[in-house]
Amino acid sequence: MRSVKRFGTKVAVAAVAAAMVPVVATGTAQAQGGGTIQYNKANASQKVRETTLTDGRMIVSVWSDKMQMEVPNIVQRPADGNAKAPVLYLINGAGGGEDSATWQAQSDVKNFMANKNAWTVTPIGGAFSYYTDWQRHDPNVQTRFARETTRPMAFESYLANELPDLFESAYGGNTGGDRKRSLAAISMTATSVLTIAQKHPGRFQAIGSYSGCAETSTPIGYQFINIVTGMRGGANLDNMWGPFPGTPETVNGWFDNDPVWGAWRFEEQKRNGTLPAMFISTGNGLPGPYESLENWRLRNSIPALANQAIVGGIIEAATQYCTANLARRFGELQIPAQFDFAPNGTHSWGYWQDDLKQSWPMMAAAMGATER
Repeated sequence: MRSVKRFGTKVAVAAVAAAMVPVVATGTAQAQGGGTIQYNKANASQKVRETTLTDGRMIVSVWSDKMQMEVPNIVQRPADGNAKAPVLYLINGAGGGEDSATWQAQSDVKNFMANKNAWTVTPIGGAFSYYTDWQRHDPNVQTRFARETTRPMAFESYLANELPDLFESAYGGNTGGDRKRSLAAISMTATSVLTIAQKHPGRFQAIGSYSGCAETSTPIGYQFINIVTGMRGGANLDNMWGPFPGTPETVNGWFDNDPVWGAWRFEEQKRNGTLPAMFISTGNGLPGPYESLENWRLRNSIPALANQAIVGGIIEAATQYCTANLARRFGELQIPAQFDFAPNGTHSWGYWQDDLKQSWPMMAAAMGATER
């Protein structure tokens, strides 16, 4: 269960402000106060470029051959300075880090990871993309990765292959089976990380999936995606995975990206020894300890509190439904995973911060990360 008291998540605003460096993927990093930070952009001939930030972190721009674009990533070094340390790829939600709803702005991840002997890498970009490989280009999705290239978005390929290969080769000089890594995400991308783990066996040693609707080929799964990517993101969903629902035989279709339907892949991984450790969490939509004006993220705003309690509550009730279906399917196939069905909690950052901390020991053990 989510345990907010256990982790002491009441964070001073000043401490959080120091960690706020959301990146707008246009060649500049936008500080929370309104300023911008220029970063060095990768290209086809120089596929990894680094920009050091004043707080010791970096923006590492990594080139995607498949999308023919660079993707900036906020990077925090391992505490022990070991370049060959394992890597936590920590992924943002629906906004893709192109807004203020980021791990850096809404959680204490910088302080939490400060004594961990692991890299922390968070891509910035791909809002509303579902972090999947699209079948066709859609110029109307509200992200620069739809506007500035005619290539289909391909964030599954980026997260599973391009980013780990290029980043880990540049920092530590090794990748593949010689390097251990975890993949964790919230909301929209909490679905995607499960699919990526299913379709790329052995690539990640641990998965953290926080408040995702982990089904895509069902009517409720479709509606969840339509609200995020269709209505908010402006996309034609046919361009993502083809007409709904398609068939199980359709490569990169609605079934092929459904973690419930694709649970048989985890069954195969269990048999061949490549199954990742998994932590999968959800609230139930009822108000919890973060539905309070004392929550610094709400800025003492009653309308913001009402929105989190009502809208966030409805969304989290839906994710609980999807997560229950996933747990049921895992039980049928005897796939081991740690499911956390919290007795309260809405679709909001306070709970996701706690989920990261609760799942960290599992991820650290799976990839051999230690603390200083």
